[in-house]
Amino acid sequence: MKMKAPSKLYMFFVFLFLYAPIVVMIIYSFNSSESTAVMTGFSLKWYERLFHDEATLRALYNTLILAVASSVFSTVLGTAAAVGLDKWKKSPLRTGVMSVTNIPMMNPEIVTGISMMLLFVFVGKLVTDEAVLGFGTLLIAHVTFNLPYIILSVLPKLRQTDSNLAEAAEDLGCRPAQAFFKAVLPTIMPGIVTGLIMAFTLSLDDFIISYFTSGPGFQTLPIAIFSMTKKRVKPDMYALSSLIFAGILILLILYNFAQARSESKNSKDSRDRV
Repeated sequence: MKMKAPSKLYMFFVFLFLYAPIVVMIIYSFNSSESTAVMTGFSLKWYERLFHDEATLRALYNTLILAVASSVFSTVLGTAAAVGLDKWKKSPLRTGVMSVTNIPMMNPEIVTGISMMLLFVFVGKLVTDEAVLGFGTLLIAHVTFNLPYIILSVLPKLRQTDSNLAEAAEDLGCRPAQAFFKAVLPTIMPGIVTGLIMAFTLSLDDFIISYFTSGPGFQTLPIAIFSMTKKRVKPDMYALSSLIFAGILILLILYNFAQARSESKNSKDSRDRV
């Protein structure tokens, strides 16, 4: 069914509203001057300065390490939690556990950040008199707010999976763990990868919770950029933001392409069996 003209116009303005700021940022990352109003010429000098800015590169490195570590840990824990929740289909505890699981996602970030900071400081005072806020506390905080997204990405795939699949694998000689990894895990892998990518981007983007749970020895990129806003954001931040956007975009395109190929292959195999 073809879209009518008003629908097309509406979609055009929606995408314009969403992506116009990003397009403007990318254009001005190639500006030869520091102006944000006048395009004086094309230049790559802001990209060059970016790769010579040690403080920014260190903050970017910290952010990537934190995003990778938190997304991997939260994906493992979230997948295990989703499998456990899927087993509780008729248990009255399921509703309560799901409600508690969704609290970090629904709770305002500033409340989560302040409460976690107080918890870390309180526990740290019981253990040692030294400052405890740093990479460890950031990692725990990021895993905490990433978990609900992983669970909500994996649970629908588990519901779509045949409940007898693991039992069939065990009947063929697999132990329970082998049955899960060889039979169930491949079928829910798209949901796991989706949750992993979402957790990575959320961790990469987070500022409020990171601001309250980080220490002076470990600074992420959003916090570093926020400290620049007290004076003026340098144009090399436009270049860095453009590179991050391009990287995430390429990652999503590759994932969608791989998923489309996998679905096409599975559909073809199903037709061949018929």
